Amino acid sequence: MGRLQDKVAVITGIGGGMGREAARRFAAEGARVVGCDLHAEGLEETVRMVREEGGAITGHAPVDLSDAETAAEWIDWAAAAYGCIDILYNNAGVQRFGPIDELAVEDWELNVRGELSIVFYAVRAAWKHLKRRGGTIVNIGSIAGTRGVEFMPQNVHGAAKAGVINLTQQLAVEGGPHGIRAVCISPGFIETPATKFLVDNPPPAMRAAWDRIPLGRVGQPDDIVNAAVFLASDEATWITGVNLVVDGGGSVLG
Repeated sequence: MGRLQDKVAVITGIGGGMGREAARRFAAEGARVVGCDLHAEGLEETVRMVREEGGAITGHAPVDLSDAETAAEWIDWAAAAYGCIDILYNNAGVQRFGPIDELAVEDWELNVRGELSIVFYAVRAAWKHLKRRGGTIVNIGSIAGTRGVEFMPQNVHGAAKAGVINLTQQLAVEGGPHGIRAVCISPGFIETPATKFLVDNPPPAMRAAWDRIPLGRVGQPDDIVNAAVFLASDEATWITGVNLVVDGGGSVLG
C-alpha cells in the first residue's frame, strides 16, 4: 500500500520539472493522478512515463489556468475523471523578473495571474468538490515570498508567492470545518530543465548565495515532492496552514 493509495490527486503543470516528479511520485505512492499543462508534448511524455511505471494517470493540455473560466472547466473535468478530488496540488506557475523601475506593468500583471490568481482560480473551482468529503490543498510558494534577495530582482515573483503563502493560511481557516487542509511548500532554488542554465553558469551573487547553503547544494525536484507526499498523506492529518521552507537551510542565514 502506498502512502497516497487510491487518493485522487489533481496536479497542475506536470509537463516537466517539479510537476513531472510530483505526478510520477504521487502515482508511485498509489494515487490516481489527473494532470494538466500548457504544453501538450510535455504532458504526454509525463503520462507515458507514469503509465510505463505502472501508475494511474490521465491529463489534458493545453490548459491555461490563468484564465478563470478555463480553470473552472478543467477542475470539473478533473473531478469527473475519477469521481472526486482528494488532493489539489498547485504546482504550475509563470514568472517574470526585472528591477522595479524597469518591470513592465504587463509583466507584473502576467506574473500575478500566473502565480497567485492561478492558485485562487483552481482552489475556488475545486472547493465544492473538496467539501464533499474533505481533502488537501498543496500550494507551492517560494522563499521569495518570505524575504528579499540581492542576486535577482524578483519584485512581482516575491509579492505573488507571499500572497500564495497567506492565501494558504486563510484556506486552512475556512477549510477546517469542512475537513479541508491547506499547506504550502516554499522551495529554495531548485534545479530543473528550465533553471539548469543558471546551475551551469550562475551569476556571482547567486553562486555566493548557494555557497552559503548549510547542506551544501541546490535543491532537486524530489526534495520538494518528498515534502508534498508527506503533507498530502494521512500522516499529516493534523497539519494545516503551514508554510514549510525546503531550501537546504539557506534562509536560516538570511
